[in-house]
Amino acid sequence: MTAAETTEHLVSRTPRVSGTEMASYLVPPRQFEGSTLENYRPDPDHPSQGEALEAMRAFASGWSAPTGGGWFRRAKRPPVGKPGVYLDGGFGVGKTHLLAALWHLAPGRKYFGTFIEYTALVGALGYRDTVDLLSGATLVSIDEFELDDPGDTMVMTRLLGELVASGSRVAATSNTPPNALGEGRFAASDFLREIHAMSANFDVIRIDGLDYRRRDSVGSAGIVAAGEVAAATAAAAGSDRWTVDSFADVLEHLAKVHPSRYVKLVEGLGAVGFEDVQPFASQTDALRFVALVDRLYDAQVRVIASGTPLDQVFAEDMLAGGYRKKYLRAISRLVALTN
Repeated sequence: MTAAETTEHLVSRTPRVSGTEMASYLVPPRQFEGSTLENYRPDPDHPSQGEALEAMRAFASGWSAPTGGGWFRRAKRPPVGKPGVYLDGGFGVGKTHLLAALWHLAPGRKYFGTFIEYTALVGALGYRDTVDLLSGATLVSIDEFELDDPGDTMVMTRLLGELVASGSRVAATSNTPPNALGEGRFAASDFLREIHAMSANFDVIRIDGLDYRRRDSVGSAGIVAAGEVAAATAAAAGSDRWTVDSFADVLEHLAKVHPSRYVKLVEGLGAVGFEDVQPFASQTDALRFVALVDRLYDAQVRVIASGTPLDQVFAEDMLAGGYRKKYLRAISRLVALTN
């Protein structure tokens, strides 16, 4: 039986995710299961990476694993200071590694998710039930923190305020410092009070450096010839499941699936194939695809594509706009996944 005869399709997957399931996914992606502060390797050419590592050690220094008294023994609290730490820096400098390492160190009940996963949780459970679920957690880790619309601004400001009041510590990563969140996306000046109130919860740590994915990969996204996608995707997946679809069909399907469900859309796959990739004509399509790329990267799903190389699908005006950093992060991840 040929690869084409056994092909599955991403567009045939219509996942449903309950609020309870969403909460169960709030753990670090599998590629960060072994992340520790000890195996983070700061680049000596960028001292801010070593400084960030020490700052994370200081933030975690008061935690101790439960000993002697069983699960009901209260862990020591971190030193007095701001209740949150915010890692601000470019993509590929190890922010998520540090965030996951901190999560692994935190005792007791804790959560790790992307910004979009937390806002989706609010949508699924309702605001009050989300607060009840997360309140009192030792640590709430938020990866890829970003504010793309006023609604998110108001929800996350309220949520963080209530979590901090419950005694939870908060750690976040972003490509944007907290006082610049929302710039270029909506009238952020109208929400400065909310943004400043939220940023006041964080000690901001800047991390500079080179994108490690670009150091480990060739400089552009790989492609295969038309007609070879199915065979190449099957080979890349190995013993895992895999899918092949036209790029246009995938974009149409993503419009019907909420981004919070993308994690299940790619679950169990070793590789995905996209045929006849074309540059984006719609920023909405581009942003949905970025969300998919994030989930593919978290699950380390290989990407095989024909047509336009996937690092060339974002138009110049997109790369110059308010979502520039999102697109650049996606390009970095696509280069790694296609090579």
